[in-house]
Amino acid sequence: MKKLKYIFLFTLIGVFACDDEFLDVVPETSIGEENFFNTEEDLQIYINSLYNFPGTGNYNADRATDNAATTGNTELKTMMVSTPSSTSITGGWNWGTLRSINLFLENFERADISPEKLNHFEGLARFFRAQFYMEMVKRYSDVPYYDFVIDTDDTEALTRPRDPRTVVVDKIFDDYQFAADNVFENQPSGAVNQWVVKAFMARAALFEGTFRKYHDELGLTASANVYLSKARDLAKDIMDNGPFSIHNTGNVNSDYASLFTDPDLGDNPEVIFAVYSEDQVRNSGWSETIFGNYEVSPTKDLLQSYLMADGSFYSSQAGYETFSFVDEFENRDPRLSQTYAFPGFFLINTGTYSQGGGVYVQQLAKNFSGYHQIKGFVNVTDQAVINSLDFPVIRLAEMLLTYAEARAELGELTQADLDMSINLLRDRAGMPNMTMTTATDPFQQAKYPGVSAVLLEIRRERRVEMALEGYRYDDLMRWKAGKLLEEEPKGIYFDGLGKHDLTGDGIEDIVLLSESESIPDPKEQNSLGTTLVYYKAGNPGESVGVFLSNGNSGHIITVNERGTFQEPKYYYRPVPAAQVTLNPNLTQIFGWD
Repeated sequence: MKKLKYIFLFTLIGVFACDDEFLDVVPETSIGEENFFNTEEDLQIYINSLYNFPGTGNYNADRATDNAATTGNTELKTMMVSTPSSTSITGGWNWGTLRSINLFLENFERADISPEKLNHFEGLARFFRAQFYMEMVKRYSDVPYYDFVIDTDDTEALTRPRDPRTVVVDKIFDDYQFAADNVFENQPSGAVNQWVVKAFMARAALFEGTFRKYHDELGLTASANVYLSKARDLAKDIMDNGPFSIHNTGNVNSDYASLFTDPDLGDNPEVIFAVYSEDQVRNSGWSETIFGNYEVSPTKDLLQSYLMADGSFYSSQAGYETFSFVDEFENRDPRLSQTYAFPGFFLINTGTYSQGGGVYVQQLAKNFSGYHQIKGFVNVTDQAVINSLDFPVIRLAEMLLTYAEARAELGELTQADLDMSINLLRDRAGMPNMTMTTATDPFQQAKYPGVSAVLLEIRRERRVEMALEGYRYDDLMRWKAGKLLEEEPKGIYFDGLGKHDLTGDGIEDIVLLSESESIPDPKEQNSLGTTLVYYKAGNPGESVGVFLSNGNSGHIITVNERGTFQEPKYYYRPVPAAQVTLNPNLTQIFGWD
């Protein structure tokens, strides 16, 4: 039987708060504040309602980065090919969650419980406030800071200008620190505890430290090390004193993948915090579209970031840019074939894939890369297992990467640091250890000019280990690497029209025809007696099923024009114009109007 999990089904926030266009007003309620906040149970119910962590949908959240292409719309994708303004970019300026948190903090002390428990609940609320404001800072940089519930007639508060980023971030880390000092360590599985607070605090500190270091437009470079030091110390505390270890049973071909397809992560030693699901209680919301031919598909650029199995650079091989699909997977970091559907992958959970189960032949379609994602893809047909899939929100692996990156950014990194961080992840994957004398990979250096060879490898390791979990966008933003998003995502390479093997058995599986050719009827069968799959290939705009960069050969084209990433403007978002009309003190920054 599955270990008991802390599964949240409460919707109390709707009772006490609403989410309007500006700053939320006091709503009509059916439960008055005077009738609540009186017992520990009241406080727990309310805190439960603040939980809003990512779930299995995060496996598609790398879309429109250099990790994954998408045929759907995203805010940044639209911005880069249009002329955005505060009139067209209107999302994100939502304050209902903050009002709910501050309402709790103004009332929780009425509960007749011990001071230690009151501090615990205050710490939880302040953790959620820190989380809320961290996301606002990521989006807007300077935002009004409120640590109280705003009355509808409080003109001063309602017309408050944006507070400087430094002020808001100081408040954020005050909240995080109080939570880290007071939230209980021992909590039910799936509930926020002291270690969860510290892990999220470390994540936020790494973001803020690197953002300040690389974004000179802020003028905050001098204070970057304050936050990098926090990230280092918090990660090291978790590594040394937390009850966590890297999940490693010695099976290099499945240990990594199992973290993302497990219906019971409750006992996994690597998981610091997870969103737990239970069939018919709280279904996971998992979707077969993760596999990669609905809107999102992985890119060649991510695939090329994985090292060879002997630790050498993939890009060191002559002609690597034009390797066939089968050759791309030869002798690579085992995590690649636990993230991408590889030649010979056996599909069981067929869903809407017309070819059915068995050895999978890459299904090609216009504007898709041809690569498919198996990280987070539950390749079983048991719906109870699928409904029960747990999502690892934050893992010890991330803390190891945080520690290594912070130490490197601070100029403190040693071989001992690598051995206790990056090399534990490489050991799990059966990869050679990283050393301080690593060479510089031109493929990486072209992405991040001026970055040291060691830091380039730490960034590679972060990209590979956390691929397609939804964190790539934040990484590119904090490293001031938004220009990488201008490169059109590439798909599988084909050296020409005709027959191609995609399963690695040396027998052709598909046929690429020109626009002018006709698909035969009946279709030809290969030597295995399997009917070949036919596609017409050509240039964008032609009546074909697959777009190739050279028309009759080349990489699959997913997006014909990615657009322009304007620096520094697109690292931030404008305050929606309607809010500036309501509060003229909300000025725009970095070229937004």
